[in-house]
Amino acid sequence: MDLNGYLEMFIEESKDHLQAINDELLKLEAEPENTAIVNEIFRSAHTLKGMAGSMGFEDLASLTHEMENVLDLLRNAKLRITPEIMDVIFKCVDLIEKMVDSIEQGGDGKENVKDIVTQLTRIQAPSPSPHSEDFDSSQEVAAASEILIDEYQVSVINEARKTGNNVYEFKVTLDENCAMTSVRAYMVFQAAEELGEIIKSHPSVEQIEEGDFGQSFTILMVSEFEAQEIQTQLSNVSEVKEVILSEKVHQSLGDFSKSDISKKEQTNRPQTKEGLDGSKKKQRTKSIRVDIEKLDHLMNLFSELIIDRGRLEQISRKSQLSELTETVEHMTRISTDLQGLILNMRMVPVEQVFNRFPRMVRDLAKDLNKKVQLVVEGAETELDRTVIDEIGDPLVHLLRNALDHGLETTEERLASKKPEEGKILLKAFHGGNHVFIEVTDDGKGINREKVLNKAIERSVVTEEEAKSLTDQQVYALIFSSGFSTADKISDISGRGVGLDVVKTKIESLGGVISIDSTLGQGSIFRIQLPLTLSIINSMLVKVEEETYAIPFSSIVEITTVSQEHVSTLHGQKVIQFRGQVVPLVYLNEVYHVPPVETKSNKEQLFIVIVRNGDQTVGLVVDSVLGQQEVVLKSLGGFLNNLFAISGATILGNGEVALIIDSNQFIK
Repeated sequence: MDLNGYLEMFIEESKDHLQAINDELLKLEAEPENTAIVNEIFRSAHTLKGMAGSMGFEDLASLTHEMENVLDLLRNAKLRITPEIMDVIFKCVDLIEKMVDSIEQGGDGKENVKDIVTQLTRIQAPSPSPHSEDFDSSQEVAAASEILIDEYQVSVINEARKTGNNVYEFKVTLDENCAMTSVRAYMVFQAAEELGEIIKSHPSVEQIEEGDFGQSFTILMVSEFEAQEIQTQLSNVSEVKEVILSEKVHQSLGDFSKSDISKKEQTNRPQTKEGLDGSKKKQRTKSIRVDIEKLDHLMNLFSELIIDRGRLEQISRKSQLSELTETVEHMTRISTDLQGLILNMRMVPVEQVFNRFPRMVRDLAKDLNKKVQLVVEGAETELDRTVIDEIGDPLVHLLRNALDHGLETTEERLASKKPEEGKILLKAFHGGNHVFIEVTDDGKGINREKVLNKAIERSVVTEEEAKSLTDQQVYALIFSSGFSTADKISDISGRGVGLDVVKTKIESLGGVISIDSTLGQGSIFRIQLPLTLSIINSMLVKVEEETYAIPFSSIVEITTVSQEHVSTLHGQKVIQFRGQVVPLVYLNEVYHVPPVETKSNKEQLFIVIVRNGDQTVGLVVDSVLGQQEVVLKSLGGFLNNLFAISGATILGNGEVALIIDSNQFIK
């Protein structure tokens, strides 16, 4: 049977389970006695094993099976969690991730698992549980049907009834011609879990995942929905022949006494994923997965629509036909709403990037022999998918830098009367049309004099220039290419190839990065990013006969000054603007714009004040045309070295306007 149709779902589900396992393993490392966490990890590992087996990835299934065996011993208190066991399980998860990545890239998912399997097998040296004589694994209480439930499950059902939920038992029969019965059963379980909570199944989940159930199985579940709706939803799964509601609704489930269940069984019983109180009822999922390429294509089509909208608006103004004007105004309102909707569809939470950092920080802290707590805030903050794809590497550099350079060693922290455990805060939040991401550490901070001395030594600045630099300007020097203040080079950082890459990448995304630091207390690296890169608010300006667009996010103010207020300082033309000396950049000179012969020298200059961090520059233009939303278009591979140009756009009159990257003017 062709499994390609299920491959994408398998990869997505596998990644979700692997992320869940990583998250829970980090919790388990902090709370090694918490068996509920082990149960969660076991559940994800077991599901992953079943999916891999169904898809025919035998290496992946066998490796996950060995890991599952170790987890089973841990949750049944036959093994105690040790740092060595945790390290082996983490290595196992890393290898599974590598295999899933191989499958995603079109490979067969095969890896050399011999060494890790050997380590897992050694861990599984069985030792009898101290109270094994008290435990009878067959001890379960029969309800009024073929499904056997224990007292804990009875209590869950009774609690569900108290909160207004219904208890149902459904028999699901698959089509006789269904080839992948375990896959179809898995899809039925997914549909059921969106409508309520499954208490138990017959045969067991393990048997169903392995396809050992013939053509039918029974599930016992609680739900707030009516039976008819659940039957309809489950019947809609492909190759499901029928779904029958049992007439026996377990009226006697609450009659069993605690003495019917052994204490050992109650201790080892896995906990359910979430409570059944009204505040935690599962909501039906009303979403579908859409291929990213389709969203990109939709965005490109809409970009063309924005260009045509601008053209229609221009025609409408010239024609002065009321009917045309009204229609264009209505179209503008509709397209604005559509634009917001499409942009929201492309927005994804930064959690997709953040969720890989706790594990990374844990591993690096172990390598550096430092105790570190990573706190993540604002993971639900949303960013355009294009930005999300690019922001991961800069954040990796900043976190590695905070761990290696920012935080002191344990001995240094104790000597400074600081907590033994260092703290790194990774925080995201919205502000206007921007998203801010901060990486904060409570380490030793940046030594201003050390940075300055290194900068002078490397000729990044002169001794004369160094005297007038503010703290922020000094801190910004560490973004210079090849700059490092590390006394000792490590594999983590200190090679001077990290922070300059961070700055370059952030600025290529239309963002800025700044640093605040207090010696002995810590540092904050603050990144400011645009919400989206596709459609930007800009100010259209005229230089001779050429039109340029300057992004609104860079503009501080637009002003006019007379020629007599322009001065020359060290060969650079400047103006005094609100108590600050602002250098001027004449765009006609920078871009070699051909002059208009009939043009006379104007007494008044139009100046667009732009800012990057705490530095400002005045861009001299001939006139300001007004505000307009423009679609950012790439200039392609042949024009990728143009100075201070980030792209181009097509205006309403069909002309091409270059979009200015004002950050390049600020040195």
